[in-house]
Amino acid sequence: MKPTIERIEPLLDAWGAGDEGARDALLELVYPHLKQMASGKLQGEAVGHTLDTTALVHEACLDLLASNPPDWRGKAQFFAFMSTVMRRVLLDHARRKGAAKRGGGWGRVELGDQLVGSDPDSAAILDLERALDRLEAHAPRMARVAECRIFGGMNDAQVAEALGLAERTAAREWQRGRAWLRVALEEN
Repeated sequence: MKPTIERIEPLLDAWGAGDEGARDALLELVYPHLKQMASGKLQGEAVGHTLDTTALVHEACLDLLASNPPDWRGKAQFFAFMSTVMRRVLLDHARRKGAAKRGGGWGRVELGDQLVGSDPDSAAILDLERALDRLEAHAPRMARVAECRIFGGMNDAQVAEALGLAERTAAREWQRGRAWLRVALEEN
């Protein structure tokens, strides 16, 4: 069952007001959706990889619990935030595993709606991170759209809702951002 706005938003509000029981209920409610998000990030990984779907979700939840809840305006912003947290977890994991070694295990990063077939242990995730950082300096909104699409697995409508954009604007920003990132990744 997908989390519903009717059930998520009151829990977000209550958590924002300091209700830790609401926080726990929220995490229990969204856990299956977070597992789907994480699964999309880790598609194509070898069996027994050191960072599996459950580990990614748990690491992201731990990071979330360690921070104070921002004032989310709805479930879309919450899931956009969680895509950012998962991005950080994957990046930290790649750095810890020595992925910065240039040349070893290099792999191509495909920029579809999600990060397809990338290996968090390879330099590819670090290359993507550097490209996203450069894009953010150039066009922050475009970078945020790309982050939601790649790490959040969101579609245009979900990105538009999360970032307060028109759906056509979100689609256009993704098209331009994806092209910009492809060029940046080819330059590496």
